[in-house]
Amino acid sequence: MKTIVIDAGHGGSDPGATYQGSQEKTFNLSIALNVQRILSQNYEVEIIMTRTSDVTLSLGARTQLANQRNADFFLSIHNNAAGGSGFESYIYNGPLVPTTQAYQNTIHDRIINTVGPKYNVSNRGKKEANFHVLRESDMSALLLEILFVDNPGDLALLKNSSFINDVSRSIAEGVADALNLPGKTQPQPAPGDLYRVIAGSFRNRENAENRIEFLANQGIASFVVQTTISGTVYYRVQAGAYEQEKNAKDQVARLKSIGITGAFIVRETGTTPPTPAPEPPQEEGYSILGDQYLNACQLDDFVKTVNPDAPDLGRFYMKYGNAYGIRGDIAYAQAIHETDYFRFTGLVDADQNNYAGIGATGPGNPGATFSSPEEGVHAQIQHLYAYASTEAIPTGYAKVDPRFDLVSRGSGKTWIQLNGKWAVPGTTYGQSILSIYERNIDHAIEEMDQQKQVLQDVLEEL
Repeated sequence: MKTIVIDAGHGGSDPGATYQGSQEKTFNLSIALNVQRILSQNYEVEIIMTRTSDVTLSLGARTQLANQRNADFFLSIHNNAAGGSGFESYIYNGPLVPTTQAYQNTIHDRIINTVGPKYNVSNRGKKEANFHVLRESDMSALLLEILFVDNPGDLALLKNSSFINDVSRSIAEGVADALNLPGKTQPQPAPGDLYRVIAGSFRNRENAENRIEFLANQGIASFVVQTTISGTVYYRVQAGAYEQEKNAKDQVARLKSIGITGAFIVRETGTTPPTPAPEPPQEEGYSILGDQYLNACQLDDFVKTVNPDAPDLGRFYMKYGNAYGIRGDIAYAQAIHETDYFRFTGLVDADQNNYAGIGATGPGNPGATFSSPEEGVHAQIQHLYAYASTEAIPTGYAKVDPRFDLVSRGSGKTWIQLNGKWAVPGTTYGQSILSIYERNIDHAIEEMDQQKQVLQDVLEEL
């Protein structure tokens, strides 16, 4: 089994490149941990991380670790600065281990061929340099400069979870190809009844991969199972297989608690697979209509982790979300995405009370203005309702969205289906919203765990 050292550049007291409050070290670690997880889940390989948290680590300590463990490959993940845009990779500009250049070619090409066309990332080329981690590593070593932290366009991609997932997977698959890593095979169940838990079923494999990334961030392992029903290919995300039906139901309940309302169980009897049932009407992403899982306080508390001066709007998203049957907690994530955590760094100003960019099409046309924060939230929820439903506006509520009648009713029932509709071209618009929502869920869970610990401490003192 081959051994790979993954090095998340900088860390601790060394932030790396910084720009407008963003620090390179954070992006490096996020990508490195994703690469570690993807490789460990899918390939027969030993992964050693130079760091898995925000700690200070010298360059010498990083290469010494790799040399002591007699690693087969050293991969250092960084992001660039000081002007420019795009992706580049580096090997040592001196004597090389023979496989080094071949590894660079394979990994570099896989990355740029994945993120280049999809995200318009420019290819800055395969380069050489006298970097410590390249020079002092006894094995083949490669340093990646993913994007430029101080370029606003590149920085927006680094804050986009879909880009992070795609670039991480392309790195992992490039490494696997370069080093010819054997893939892991899924264990086969013993004969008997088996209850498979499906955490999503998609016609688009990329959406299934995004679901796997989300589950992994929640500590739930899953993988794609392809199935064909009535001539249509579906990509199911399997998140467990159990001999006891109760255990499968417990897993479904867990999935629903983190927002995956469409989870279901497939039962197999003996060694004969069941006759496949029609797939549920699922989900290119979460549906816009549906239940809310976070409360107003959890929404407002989350946004203040980034912008302490953000207005308290959570109660309005709960109110109008309930009235229209819209997932107001995800609509709140949409507002965060549109307003940059209510800092209004784009076209719309704070005094417009326009939290979703309704009518904003470019410089000189900043969109609609609403009379109050509550009306602005109401208009956003109503605009979402126009996309997600063909029903009339609920009784007792006036039309406040000036573009309500311009929407093709029912044309966007999920958040990802808003791509190219709400935001043009917006190919990752819905995914960006869901990424923020998932981080809000993580923050809420962390707060609840802290509150639980405080209560336990109080009980112990009684």
